Amino acid sequence: MTNTTILMAEDNPNDEELTLRALRKYNVSNEVVVVRDGQEALDYLFCAGEYASRSANVQPQVILLDINLPKVNGLEVLKRIRADKRTRTLPVVMLTSSAEERDRFAAYENHANSYIRKPVDFDQFTEAVRHLGLYWLVLNQPPPAPRSGNGR
Repeated sequence: MTNTTILMAEDNPNDEELTLRALRKYNVSNEVVVVRDGQEALDYLFCAGEYASRSANVQPQVILLDINLPKVNGLEVLKRIRADKRTRTLPVVMLTSSAEERDRFAAYENHANSYIRKPVDFDQFTEAVRHLGLYWLVLNQPPPAPRSGNGR
């Protein structure tokens, strides 16, 4: 089952608001589920904790994942996403303020689909989000949903 939800894992309220404003500016009408730490992102994706009643058959169309998250960092979340058959094909965009080469390398080494550095300038940021929305939500053809069965 496909979905048009965007999962955004972002602990900075200012970055969250900027991203949501940028999505609205370009009429991206997808539902955005915001989680504020890595554990909450994992709970959402694997239907645990407060998301235990969520259907595991409906996954987000794209995940916007910050690297520097509390509890479980974004790179560890990415590793867990890629390690599980149910989530390994989900598009994951690392949307982060980190300019560290080691973070970019680690993201791609763990099979991130994209790495976008958050520009400080709002106009640059909204343009980046517009392209992100156009590509991942309109142009990209996601893989078919995995067959039912156990996780790994």
